Amino acid sequence: MAKLYFNFSTMNAGKSTVLLQASHNYIERGMQTYLMTADLDDRAGQGRIASRIGIGVDADTFTRGEDLFSKIEKRLSAGPCACVFIDEAQFLEPEQVWQLARAVDDLKVPIMTYGLRVDFQGELFPGSAALLALADEMREVRTICWCGKKATMVVRQDENGQVLTDGDQVQVGGNETYVSLCRRHWREAVGDRPRDT
Repeated sequence: MAKLYFNFSTMNAGKSTVLLQASHNYIERGMQTYLMTADLDDRAGQGRIASRIGIGVDADTFTRGEDLFSKIEKRLSAGPCACVFIDEAQFLEPEQVWQLARAVDDLKVPIMTYGLRVDFQGELFPGSAALLALADEMREVRTICWCGKKATMVVRQDENGQVLTDGDQVQVGGNETYVSLCRRHWREAVGDRPRDT
């Protein structure tokens, strides 16, 4: 039975690596997959999903306002597709998440999305909020803070390593811009010093 999956984490947890491995598993068994990533994230090149460990593949892209149900329906009409994979799912619009849910229900294709849960201010991305509401299954891809605890938050830094607390929600970047932290160390970094117990 087809389902909508949301695999979420902070930065640098290996979401793209997990996506690429899952797609590879289908392909290795003779099944085709359809990969998409956000048009606005071109760190690995336009229309490319890549991992920090050095693996990557070309992918189709999605843009704001695009009808993803129609896009998936068109791909399915071109030939067999066992699963749809979407990277950078936090950049989906809520209506696009509904389109994915409809594709799962009506086109009977599993869709696996991978993305950030919260931004550098601790707020849900709109696409992530919609996925948390609509996904049939959710899985956390874990990474750790410098202290060894599970990282659930991320800070944005400027070019001098200073933590930023304002700015646009979307700023594409990698290790040079973002650091994943546990909630306690995120609070410290943004100036909300926890009481010692």
